[in-house]
Amino acid sequence: MGFLKEEKSKRVLRGVKTVFFIIVMIFSFLVFSAPVLLVIADTLLPASLLSASLSPSSLSFSTLAADLSNYDFRYSLVDIPLVSILRSAVIFCVYSFCDGPRLSRGPYLGITAICSVCSLIYVSAKAPYVFSAYRIDRGGYVRGMEAALFLCSLFLAIGHVVVAYRTSCRERRKLLVYKIDIEAISACQKGLPRYQKKMLQEERVK
Repeated sequence: MGFLKEEKSKRVLRGVKTVFFIIVMIFSFLVFSAPVLLVIADTLLPASLLSASLSPSSLSFSTLAADLSNYDFRYSLVDIPLVSILRSAVIFCVYSFCDGPRLSRGPYLGITAICSVCSLIYVSAKAPYVFSAYRIDRGGYVRGMEAALFLCSLFLAIGHVVVAYRTSCRERRKLLVYKIDIEAISACQKGLPRYQKKMLQEERVK
């Protein structure tokens, strides 16, 4: 009876360890892939919210062309997803072409901050016109989707900066560890010939 209880407790413990390991692996994957995942979210979410705000119609090439042809900064919303897509494309290109040193102290963090700040300024300047009291009321659901569109673009812009900063810090830590390892190897390589020479001298004395 005691043996069965012990086996059962071991199985439960193994199950808990397995679940913990899987959670840690998923979390590590999300942290490592955060720049790419955020770019995907920044590309899809604003377009989805714009499509929902156009209900009962949906976002298509025809409605997109019509909105662009009748574009007005004060009322049109089609530029919000386009700004997000352009921002994501620039950030993803910079991230793809940067290696470790450039991710740590190079153009990735700087360009991400510039793109995010510019898009924040643009969206913030547009919001008062869109939500002006003089605008025709289009219903609570549509207004809610429009507010969600603006908030999503703002939060994703801030998220790009946060992810870029954390990626930069992670790469700096990697470079620091690599530098310490290189210095340790160099010190060992310099000290080994001296140690061998000393051992030879002791052998000759004997």
